Amino acid sequence: MKIVPAFWLSGLCLACALAASAQTNAPNFKIQVVDNQISIGYGLAIGDVDGDGKPDILLADQKEFVWYRNPGDKTSSWKRYVMAANLTPQDNVCIAARDLDGDGRVEVAVGAGWNPAETSDSTKSGAVFYLMRPQDPTQHWEAIRLPHEVTTHRMRWAKTGKDNYQLIVVPLHGYGNKNGEGHGVRIWGYAFPNDPRSTWKRYLIDSTMHLTHNFEIWEDGDNGSATGIIVASKEGGNIFQWTKKKWRSYDKEAASNSLPLLNNGIEGIGEIRRLNGGKAIATIQPMHGNLLQVESGNYSFKKSKKLTEKEVDVLTDMFSQGHALVCGDFLGAGTDQIVAGWRNPNAEGKVGIRLFKPGENDKVTGYSLDDSVRMACEDLQAADLDGDGDLDIIASGRATLNVLIYWNQRK
Repeated sequence: MKIVPAFWLSGLCLACALAASAQTNAPNFKIQVVDNQISIGYGLAIGDVDGDGKPDILLADQKEFVWYRNPGDKTSSWKRYVMAANLTPQDNVCIAARDLDGDGRVEVAVGAGWNPAETSDSTKSGAVFYLMRPQDPTQHWEAIRLPHEVTTHRMRWAKTGKDNYQLIVVPLHGYGNKNGEGHGVRIWGYAFPNDPRSTWKRYLIDSTMHLTHNFEIWEDGDNGSATGIIVASKEGGNIFQWTKKKWRSYDKEAASNSLPLLNNGIEGIGEIRRLNGGKAIATIQPMHGNLLQVESGNYSFKKSKKLTEKEVDVLTDMFSQGHALVCGDFLGAGTDQIVAGWRNPNAEGKVGIRLFKPGENDKVTGYSLDDSVRMACEDLQAADLDGDGDLDIIASGRATLNVLIYWNQRK
């Protein structure tokens, strides 16, 4: 693999523009504690739960799925409500939230039964539930159990038609898998039915990868016509597309030009996100690893020029158990930045979250947003929580047992 200096998109002018913006747009975030008494904080989701027009925070904690009501300002407390608790003897692990029916309130699915060592008994490992909304969302929600694979790990909603959605569920291991070997992970798309209590039709997306860890969904076309998934795994990265009412491996030129940059080692990828509409990919490697990298390519279904040179930019190797990644234009620079977090003390004894500007040669260590012992980052989300037009950051901490908001103070 070619390791190159810190620029990741072709074009000297763009690299210069990024460097110039880096000198004027320094990150400025203010921290607010949402909750400092959680149990683990496996996963986060963002969405309007109560229909008041403000995005709320949802959390998959160790034994409870909870949501925090957005108070509408940066100083008031976020009130906590329990949606469901003790759905399985094992821990909870993931949560997905999205408004599927256009009523301004999110539908919610959750994953539990977290038992990664058990890969042969689905009664002791893995669980998928749809949470049926009560009239009052502050009360407990009904949990509807759906079919599942062992080691349920990550889930997101994807649009697959004008009024159609699927819940994409990615386990960690395949059935009977030992040490990342054996049967591949079966990734399913669950079609959301008119009646959530009825049978959910499932579509097999893939069953070839091992140790699948995290994934991203994007929707390039109208009405779900070009919905894609990129999945991080032991084998690297793989892309799938919903087309002609079926999930298919995406092996066209754009992917074949780009994927070799991801699929280059045996240690695999843990976290994966697209930048700037698919012009590049940010990854944390290996799984639970120390490297933050950017691979240039085209991770999209849109037509683009053929790449004549592909590059890999190692932004940092300072992480210990890198476990969270989110991309977006937090600084109003016109291009995406990367926010990454890690959960174990690194060589300096620190855990935390840092923001990186690809293309900034003189700041390869990034900018510290929280670089002490306050946030052992397990998961990250980005959303405009206060409606000011800037992306804020939401983080959950594993060892630090907290949920924090990093309010964007750009304006």
